Amino acid sequence: MIMWAFPVLGCALLASALLLRRRPLTALAVLFGGSVAAMALKSPVPASTLQIVAACAAGIELCYIAATRTRAVSVTGVAMAGAGLLILLLGVPSPGMHRDGIVAPAVPLVPIAVPLVTIIAWLIGNSIRQAHARAELVRAQAAAQAAMAERLRIARELHDMVAHSIGIIAIQAGSGRRVFDARPDEARDALAAIEATSRETLSGLRRMVTGLRRADPEPGPGQAPLGPAPGLADIDRLAATALDAGVQVKVDVDWHGSREPLPADIDLSAFRIIQEAVTNVVRHAGTGQCQVAIDQRDGQLSIEVTDSGRGGSAAGTGYGITGMRERAALLGGDFSAGPRPGGGFRVTARLPLPAPASAR
Repeated sequence: MIMWAFPVLGCALLASALLLRRRPLTALAVLFGGSVAAMALKSPVPASTLQIVAACAAGIELCYIAATRTRAVSVTGVAMAGAGLLILLLGVPSPGMHRDGIVAPAVPLVPIAVPLVTIIAWLIGNSIRQAHARAELVRAQAAAQAAMAERLRIARELHDMVAHSIGIIAIQAGSGRRVFDARPDEARDALAAIEATSRETLSGLRRMVTGLRRADPEPGPGQAPLGPAPGLADIDRLAATALDAGVQVKVDVDWHGSREPLPADIDLSAFRIIQEAVTNVVRHAGTGQCQVAIDQRDGQLSIEVTDSGRGGSAAGTGYGITGMRERAALLGGDFSAGPRPGGGFRVTARLPLPAPASAR
């Protein structure tokens, strides 16, 4: 007579493994259903062998469920496994039973070892899930701290920009006061410069300060030096710095129209985004060249930094991309970073530009 116990159990194990990822509880039900059917069939091996095989498979599945699913699902799996094991140990009619209907295992400790193994497997899986949850929480906190640190750095740079603008206003005001009576035309020019600088600074404050949620702590020694902030006019200097590090930076600039001066906050953020992207090329791309393209047209400033290096994931573990994205978001812009289809990496940012004063 054909012994069907192991073929039936093998089919149950295979079907359960195929279902485990998408329908874990259904996979457990299939496993125990097949195990019960196998126990009821003739087999040349002791019933305890089938019990141990089923219990080990259930333990592996419970470990996976506890590690990858919610606690409610994993507890349901434990309950299902407990019921299934109870049926396997006590309630399945098979050729190896006592007269009282209790399965006679070949190993006396099987009734204790089988549930113990499954419980230990669930505890291991649950600890893995908790470790993953803690790691995810740590990553989220680190990302939030990185975003906050970037905002505070932007606040310091904004402080520099405003301080520089106020310095210009003070100089122009003093000049206008001295020539107010003798040379009224020069005084009017000084007042016009004061007005333009004030409007530009106020516009930058409106765009950026609303995105900063906490006050900047007291800067340490040597931080936030007063003076003009860098901008796109400093791209050549940035390229020279990168060249010293072994990267050839090709700057491809396409200026549309009359190339109007950019507001200080946008000019600074555009430079910082390019600077961080080029720094990533120097550190991670493993290539000798990258391209920087700047395009000002249709009310927006577009930036693209590409390289043909190793590429990589946009997610990564560092926070340079987080900082670039934060800068673009504070100005109401869009940002993306990721591998190029043909190899290498691409960073793009689009920053909206305020309407010129003549159009208001």
